[in-house]
Amino acid sequence: MTTTDSRADHIARFPFPFPGDQYRYSTNVEPAGHSTDTLAGSWGATRIAIDADYQRELAERERILAEDPSRHQCLPHMVPAAWDAMLTLMRTLADEYPGTMTLERRGDTWFWKNDLLGIEHSFVFGDPATLPAPPLVYICGQIQEDVVLLDQREGELWGDAGLVTFAADWSFGFDVGMSFLEIHGPVPRIHSEKIITRAHNFLMRLEPGQSYRRTNWSLTVDGKLDTSTETYPRWGKDRRTLADGPLDEVGDRLFLRTEVQHLIRLAHSGTVMFLIRTYLLSFRDVASVPEWGDRLYRVLEDLPVDMAEYKGISRTREPGMRWLLTHGNVVP
Repeated sequence: MTTTDSRADHIARFPFPFPGDQYRYSTNVEPAGHSTDTLAGSWGATRIAIDADYQRELAERERILAEDPSRHQCLPHMVPAAWDAMLTLMRTLADEYPGTMTLERRGDTWFWKNDLLGIEHSFVFGDPATLPAPPLVYICGQIQEDVVLLDQREGELWGDAGLVTFAADWSFGFDVGMSFLEIHGPVPRIHSEKIITRAHNFLMRLEPGQSYRRTNWSLTVDGKLDTSTETYPRWGKDRRTLADGPLDEVGDRLFLRTEVQHLIRLAHSGTVMFLIRTYLLSFRDVASVPEWGDRLYRVLEDLPVDMAEYKGISRTREPGMRWLLTHGNVVP
């Protein structure tokens, strides 16, 4: 697998998140594991997406974890769920990429092989001495998705374990141990409109082995994957420099960021696993698909102020819209 792909391939696999000209918060959940066609190509055929950015993004994750190990958190009672998540992800990889991933069991020993990274390893489920790293660290070093594990107890879901290196303006280290409803407390509208309650109830009803997906989106400057609150001093100024800079630079500096979130009930532990895969596409590449440029403009134009502020796009929305008006095939 190469480390880069063509611009056309990158656009073709991008999960453009807008089915209409208006965006509001919703649960927007659908069954996972099927391909969704777009005007440029398709996405979503697999639950775990391996693409030409595999090596680059894994190297970035390794760098971030070495600098800030707190991006991985696992409360003591969640260790069995972390093992369950690792084995589930290995099974999924072996099912979806049989040419490069293999998982076999012989007695109490599991044999794992990842040809893309040259990994061949045997382990005993639940025995930390048989892994070179904690289970979430080990498996997240082989997938591009962030992972959050939600424990279900006392009639609620709790974000008690995970590994998140590519957060969009939030901190998993801050949120760990909070309930699902507390984590989403700052999000505007979703409480008054009961959206978060419906999402919580939906997740509570997930059956073992079931998997669903949804998308979320924001804007990111300069294509940075890690825009967590921990690193805000590094990237916060980017919004200002883009807003104050030349309009001609916006097409290459401002990116539409889509998260594809998979929701899976783990069969062994009963934990709900969130897989969060981040995709970035520059405004210039968005505008190369005429209908996408027009739709993105209309979504940004219509987006309420409180939602724009929560998404952190108040500074970048206006220059993005001005650039799209000039270059984005916006239909009057």
